Amino acid sequence: MNVWENEIKIEFDALSENEQFARTTAAAYASKFDPTVSELTELKTAVSEAVTNSVIHSKTDKITMTLKRLKNTLRVEIKDYGIGIPDIGQAMEPLFTTAENDERSGLGFTVMQQFTDTLEVTSAKDGTTIIMTKKIGEE
Repeated sequence: MNVWENEIKIEFDALSENEQFARTTAAAYASKFDPTVSELTELKTAVSEAVTNSVIHSKTDKITMTLKRLKNTLRVEIKDYGIGIPDIGQAMEPLFTTAENDERSGLGFTVMQQFTDTLEVTSAKDGTTIIMTKKIGEE
């Protein structure tokens, strides 16, 4: 039995231009919760970071985003089908980046942690999955 009240799943090309699509879709889905502007901004920022990480680091063609809700909890899953993360602990350290001579700050996971209630990252050689939950609005 599925405990989630509603679920949508979308797949899109792993292109940086689709980051805006993903964050807007998540915000539209969250509108059911009657979120505050701050809650929407945090959600959109966390989704943006997750999708951007997938686009930049996974070297994959597709990304899947699944959104689920239960009462006032939103679950966002971003999955890529790329090369995986060799050391998740190291990758989640603030300021860690694999990009030498690049303008990337290495704060993607830090931002996701700051703007969500839970963050789970799993990775293997066939892809990485980021699962974030966020309570929005009143229960």
